[in-house]
Amino acid sequence: MILDPRFTQLASGLIGFSTALKPGERVLIDAFDVPDEMVVALVRATRERGAHPYVQLHRARITRELTLGAAEAQYAPHAEIELARMQKMDAYIALRGSNNIFEAADVPSPKVQLVSRLMKPVLDHRVGRTKWVVLRWPSPAMAQQAGISTEAFEDFYFRVCTLDYGRMIPGMKALATLMEKTDRVHIKGPGTDLRFSIKGIGAQPCGGLRNIPDGEVFSCPVKDSVEGCIQYNAPTVYLGASFDNIRLEFRKGRIVEATSSNTKRLNEILDSDAGARYIGEFAIGFNPHILEPMRDILFDEKIAGSFHFTPGQAYENVGNGNKSQVHWDMVCMQRPEYGGGEIWFDGKLIRKNGLFVPKALHKLNPDYLLGKSSR
Repeated sequence: MILDPRFTQLASGLIGFSTALKPGERVLIDAFDVPDEMVVALVRATRERGAHPYVQLHRARITRELTLGAAEAQYAPHAEIELARMQKMDAYIALRGSNNIFEAADVPSPKVQLVSRLMKPVLDHRVGRTKWVVLRWPSPAMAQQAGISTEAFEDFYFRVCTLDYGRMIPGMKALATLMEKTDRVHIKGPGTDLRFSIKGIGAQPCGGLRNIPDGEVFSCPVKDSVEGCIQYNAPTVYLGASFDNIRLEFRKGRIVEATSSNTKRLNEILDSDAGARYIGEFAIGFNPHILEPMRDILFDEKIAGSFHFTPGQAYENVGNGNKSQVHWDMVCMQRPEYGGGEIWFDGKLIRKNGLFVPKALHKLNPDYLLGKSSR
């Protein structure tokens, strides 16, 4: 089989850089509506490193049908089997394509919540115990979301996903170090006046090892420290439903009011469990190729000049202990064309209108990451 060289290049990065497979290691390749040629490229790249590939293929319409009739008696043993398999894996690669991003829009929330609850141990093991990377796959549906042609979107996708992520390392290290020393965070912008603490939480750089595309450093608020309100300006799709203009208000860390273009479904999701109304992640995004939202979290959370503030589950290594079946990366962009905004750490201006201000962080601004500046 002759493969598109872009498939081979992407597979090489996922196997060699993102998961850094070693001889004898096992990797589960989870492919959702992805061309067979890309799966073959991953299998070949895995074997070239002396590792062992395992493959699972998914189709969205089949998954929808199964979820529509989900019952505990069906999914509980399924989750046990999936967990047993994941426990045998050293690494996990998921490519998630979609011919229709709203395929699950008519699946009742209780069914989605049931499946999420039962499958959560599998997710927890994968995130906490394996080397993993997750990415979307370009499709006409994604091109439509982005508002461009299929060919133009594919060019954009492979340019973003094969970015020289090593160039991010110095700036990410400097930002993570700063966040580790920070107590109070203040974020200001149109409709947003948010204050919280990240003292003692730590910070994690993300430069191509877990998500592709990548480009963020994340921390997490002290659970009960969040006060104020936030107006998100990036549209989002979560659990098959679409949301615009999400606004959240906080008291003592808890979301006490939530509105959007789909307020009823928004609050149903936030009422999934006690942890869904607390924040599990605060992250600053800076991928220079990603400038506009396209209702795809893995892309939108990396938008240059953005941050995301995430209701739900916190990560184990950098988190506040919050537990939830929800983890929803809601995104706010602060570049001038989106109204601007500021991020302050302990009274010092860190980023204004999407650009980092301290000299130590200039290597995270677009000119440097795109090679237009040496400093």
